[in-house]
Amino acid sequence: MSSARRSPTRERRIVDEVIVDAYTESERAMSWYYYLDNQLRFPFPARCITVRSISPLKRGGQVIVIGMAPEEECMQEVLVRMRWGKRSRTVPLIQLDPREADRATRQAVEDWRYWVGQGFVF
Repeated sequence: MSSARRSPTRERRIVDEVIVDAYTESERAMSWYYYLDNQLRFPFPARCITVRSISPLKRGGQVIVIGMAPEEECMQEVLVRMRWGKRSRTVPLIQLDPREADRATRQAVEDWRYWVGQGFVF
């Protein structure tokens, strides 16, 4: 079931720019990875909008996203690296809402959130 209202314009962009010529799960995962890696402008501040058991973040927590996780870690879902004290930590992108990020970054994160919200998978 969809958690977001359908957006034919967004779906067309995703099909034309993200998953074009990606026919298998691994091809779709890598297509998303490279689209996001190209569109996201690091670092950017973000707020946690949902709790995940694999993440230390709490709803409303503020973080600085510093980059994509390695490709091999993004084969099931998109993960990003954030500052965590003096180190970095990997968390699901779906947890985060970009704050004060540029338009391309916000749109790319919204595209990913839309894709997941519509129930699509790699």
